[in-house]
Amino acid sequence: MRIEISGHQMDVTPALREYVQSKFDKLERHSDQLLDGHVILSCEKLLKKAEATFNLSGHTIHAESSAEDMYASIDLLLDKLDRQLLKHKEKITNHHRGDSVSRMTVE
Repeated sequence: MRIEISGHQMDVTPALREYVQSKFDKLERHSDQLLDGHVILSCEKLLKKAEATFNLSGHTIHAESSAEDMYASIDLLLDKLDRQLLKHKEKITNHHRGDSVSRMTVE
């Protein structure tokens, strides 16, 4: 998976880049379909904002978060993306194999 990290009106330090890369490597355990992603870190007055867009095969997921600390904002963003990936994976694997009207036998 390829992750592009950029800063909007701020410089992305090597420490921030390493933190983002290590956190987002954990997303690969949920989905093998992750192709690439784009993470934008920005600073708006007192809030630090992080947003990410990831391309799956056939789908795109997007999330954004903001907090007073950039590391907290990245953690919140990771939680949101994690939930979206799990929901997407559940939709793909859930084939609704419950009792249906056509499967019931009439005696």
